[in-house]
Amino acid sequence: MPTRRPPPHDKHLTAGPAPRWRFAGLSRDTFYLAFASLFADISTEMLYPILPVFLTQTLNASGSVVGLVEGIAQATQNIVQGFSGWLSDRLRKRKSIALAGYFLSAVAKPLIGVSVVWQGVLGARFLDRLGAGARSAPRDALIAASVSEADRGRAFGLEGIGDNAGAFLGPLLAVFLLIFLQVDARLIFYLAVIPGLLAFSMIALVREQSIAGIRSPTELGWCGFSKPYRRYLSAIALFGIGNSSNSFLILQTQDIGASLEATILIYAAFNLVAALASYPAGLLSDRWGRRNILLLSLAIFFVVYLGFALTRNCFLIAVLFAFYGLYQGVFRSVGKAMATDYVPEHRRASGVGWYNTTVGLLGFLASMIAGLLWDRVGHGAVFLYGAVFAAIGGMALVVLVPAKQAQARSGAVT
Repeated sequence: MPTRRPPPHDKHLTAGPAPRWRFAGLSRDTFYLAFASLFADISTEMLYPILPVFLTQTLNASGSVVGLVEGIAQATQNIVQGFSGWLSDRLRKRKSIALAGYFLSAVAKPLIGVSVVWQGVLGARFLDRLGAGARSAPRDALIAASVSEADRGRAFGLEGIGDNAGAFLGPLLAVFLLIFLQVDARLIFYLAVIPGLLAFSMIALVREQSIAGIRSPTELGWCGFSKPYRRYLSAIALFGIGNSSNSFLILQTQDIGASLEATILIYAAFNLVAALASYPAGLLSDRWGRRNILLLSLAIFFVVYLGFALTRNCFLIAVLFAFYGLYQGVFRSVGKAMATDYVPEHRRASGVGWYNTTVGLLGFLASMIAGLLWDRVGHGAVFLYGAVFAAIGGMALVVLVPAKQAQARSGAVT
């Protein structure tokens, strides 16, 4: 139905522009996609405090097995993201691939609970992360397509709220079920399927738009990406070499004397700050430019890692960890939005997919290096190493992605 326009003689209705609603420019699909991330992360993070204990105490697995299971799971997710984006662009399908990924992740959770040996957990975690990797790039392409270019940052910011809020609520829900309701650990793996299927249902409600045809097969290869995209990814890669797992922040927090309960609360505060920062960061990137906001996130990373290297004050560490949530909220939403700026619509899933793969695989490499530094050099060396590469990545972003180029949109980049 066409929108009614106010009568031209009514000066009260035409005197000036109406105040813009806080979420103006976002579509219903944008909210469905944000809720999908919320439910999916609740489903995944419900298992975060339980899985290592389940492996070591229930299945009598060793610590090295825990590392093997999680290492294979994360590597699978990181590698699959790029190929999933390529396949999505090749088939010109977003929604169906995302649906398959969400469904696979949801049904994999109960398979962990029925496992009686650690190999069963490994297989279920592989399926879980295979689904997570498969859904990521097409979902991000759906997010970018759900709004105009001018509102793309806030769309990814809204999805970031859902993702980080899920990371905040999931562990708290698991602790509530374990401590207050005395639920058996295996039952929590079964219950995790509920938010997983809710995430699937949110994607099912999304309306997929048609995608323009690909002009030549070579466009799907690496050479088909624009030079600005490759430069941007190079800068992110330099930063990623030092962006190790948040587990080292958790270990350092406990190492200086914080209790397990206090550490969990600090980690929850980190995720809460990340959730609260995501949407404002995306909105500001729409107004002030993505590169400027992304540089701010790298500066926050630098300050936090330098602080973790230099202090052993428990209160200051807690403040720094919560402050680190600003980096998480900004980098996740603005980084992906900027990746989609440098690719045309029919390459969007590939562009954001290989961006996610780059961040994930280099994060895995950084964690391996950080582990060696932690064991052989000293705990502070881990954070000095990360701070150095945050500075290098920031300088690379300034040099490789000039301010004028950073304002370019996908339709203008060649």
